[in-house]
Amino acid sequence: MVGGAIVRALTVRGCHNLVLRGFAELDLRRQDAVEAFFAAERPEYVFLAAAKVGGILANSRYPADFLYDNLALELNVLRAAQQSGVKKLLFLGSSCIYPRLAPQPMPESCLLTGALEPTNEAYALAKISGLRYCAYLNRQYGTDFISAMPTNLYGPNDNYHPEHSHVLPALIRRFHEAKERGLNEVVVWGTGAPRREFLYVDDLADACLFLMDRYSGDETVNVGTGKEISIRALAELVKEAVGYEGALVFDPTKPDGAPQKLLDVSKLTALGWTYQTELADGVRLAYADFLRGEARTER
Repeated sequence: MVGGAIVRALTVRGCHNLVLRGFAELDLRRQDAVEAFFAAERPEYVFLAAAKVGGILANSRYPADFLYDNLALELNVLRAAQQSGVKKLLFLGSSCIYPRLAPQPMPESCLLTGALEPTNEAYALAKISGLRYCAYLNRQYGTDFISAMPTNLYGPNDNYHPEHSHVLPALIRRFHEAKERGLNEVVVWGTGAPRREFLYVDDLADACLFLMDRYSGDETVNVGTGKEISIRALAELVKEAVGYEGALVFDPTKPDGAPQKLLDVSKLTALGWTYQTELADGVRLAYADFLRGEARTER
C-alpha cells in the first residue's frame, strides 16, 4: 500500500528511473540478497516502506515473527544503503513506537519515555530500533538517513485480510460481507471508546517526498492529520460508506488496545506540509478500491 503510493507520487513528479522489487524477487530478510541488490543497482535515494504489519490479533499471535522479520529487513537495508553510498534514505515507522500512556497529542520527544502498548510491543520495538539505527549511522558514518512516523494508514491496495488487517480495512471488509450476506449485525472488537487518527496513504506519499526534499536530522517526524475519531464513530462512518443497514455491536471482552493515539504534527506543519484528504472522503475512496479488488478476485 505505502510503496505503491510513493511510486504513484514519484511518477507524477516525473521520476521514472525507479528501481522496484517485489517480495518474490527480493526477500529483504536475507542479508546476502539485500547486499547483492544494492551492489548491483546502486540506488541514490531509498524509501524504506517495507514491513510485516497487522492488527491486534496478528500482533498478539505472532510477536516473535513481527520482531524478527521487521528487525531483519530494516537492518539489512539500512546497512547495505550505508555501505553502497546512498545519498538519502527515508525510514518509515509507526505511531505505535510511542508509550501506551504518552501525552496526547504525542510529540516526537516522548519516544522511550514509558512502557509500550503490550498488544503491538514487538512491532514497536522493531520500529524503534530502525529509527535509532538511522540516527546512529548518521552519527558514525555521516549518512543522511531520516525517519518519519505515520499515523494509522488506509487507502488503495490496503490489506483486507480477515485476521491480519488493521482496523479500518477490517471494518470495510466486515461491513461489506455482512451487507452481501444479509446479516443482521456486525460485531466489532472492544468497547468502541479508543480514539485513533487516520491518514490517507497518498497524503503520506506526498509527505514522504516533501521530507526527502526539505528535512534532514536524527529526530523523527510525525506524519498525520492532527485529528482523531473514536472506533465507534469510525465504524459508523464505514457502515455508512458501505451502505450496511444492520446493527453495530461492540464486544467489550476483546482488547481495545491503547486508549488514545493522536500524533502531534506541529513539527511537520511548521516545515510547511499538511494533509489533503478528509476521513469521510478517504473511506469512500478506500471502499471503492476494495470493490475493485473484489472484482479482480472474481475474474
